[in-house]
Amino acid sequence: MTLTPTGGDSGPLAPGREVAPPVHDHIADAVKAPALVRLAPNVVLMRFETLKVYAALGAVRHLLETGVVRPGQTLVDSSSGIYALALAMACHRYGLRCHVVASTTVNDTMRAQLEILGATVDRMPPSDDLRLDQNRRVARVRELLARHPDMHWMRQYHDPVHHLGYAEPADLLRRALPGEPLTVVGSVGTGASTGGLTRSLREHDPLTRLVGVQPFGSVTFGSERFTDPDAIIAGIGSAIHFDNVHHELYDRVHWLDFQHAMAATVGLMREHAVFAGLSTGAAHLAARWEAARDPDRTHVVIGADTGHRYTERVFTRWREALDPAALAPVEITSLDELRPPWAAMAWARRPHGPVVPAQQRRKDPVR
Repeated sequence: MTLTPTGGDSGPLAPGREVAPPVHDHIADAVKAPALVRLAPNVVLMRFETLKVYAALGAVRHLLETGVVRPGQTLVDSSSGIYALALAMACHRYGLRCHVVASTTVNDTMRAQLEILGATVDRMPPSDDLRLDQNRRVARVRELLARHPDMHWMRQYHDPVHHLGYAEPADLLRRALPGEPLTVVGSVGTGASTGGLTRSLREHDPLTRLVGVQPFGSVTFGSERFTDPDAIIAGIGSAIHFDNVHHELYDRVHWLDFQHAMAATVGLMREHAVFAGLSTGAAHLAARWEAARDPDRTHVVIGADTGHRYTERVFTRWREALDPAALAPVEITSLDELRPPWAAMAWARRPHGPVVPAQQRRKDPVR
């Protein structure tokens, strides 16, 4: 099936017909646009250069329009990487200053980009403890706000303003895949991308499904009792609670360890020539599993960023990668049964808390 190009009005184009690309006023408006690639008959990749540009642009635009912030003001937040770049680009786009409290995962290349864009950067000391890293970043932001009360804290983990920008890619999806029942599959992270995208899609089709992907060690969906020393969980999971994660939006959840995510990320490049980040590979692995069991729905894989941040940790080790085709999850009915390396469960759009097995739910329909 031919997909309508991003930005098209309706229906596929005739073979050989080209659409002139729009001329943008700022690079952020061009970078945010995703590419849609059909990986299988019922699996479509929504690949972004950097997904969080939508969140940052939408949030900053809303804050300016409502007078919460004014041109020239300094916006501050902490980030593990792609949100920092997105916020710096949004500030550059709208004439604002930017200060980033950066995770230890932010490398020199990313820092150079931020500083050239005019952002000031605080980088936390090296740490293997993600909770410590995140807590240090929050403490530093509070210190900055105490010294500079005119700064505005973006609070990407907690302020629902970050959901707003995802209405636009949701509209792109609906126009590109008209009439197809959709299942969104993506890493949970802050909750804004999968949550904002799915909320917007459900305004038109309440049956749109959402599958969240988590690493072991994340508190977001109850796997904090596990450790995965190799995991790069920044941007996929969290060691602290995020208000922007609305658990009641998710139909299913998959937990994967680093080896499975790495296998899927390398496999995505080998099979489809897609150079993408670890969260994209993990989401694709989960989507392939779901798509095989629900062939009548189109599974949309959220590809949050490119693979550049993962070159050393993932791609240079490609010969070590497992064969994704040989991997399968253990289906569980309760978080008590959760075990590495890959588990999947029907979350059934419930608030965070103990998940009641289906058999018990049938006995007690009030739940």
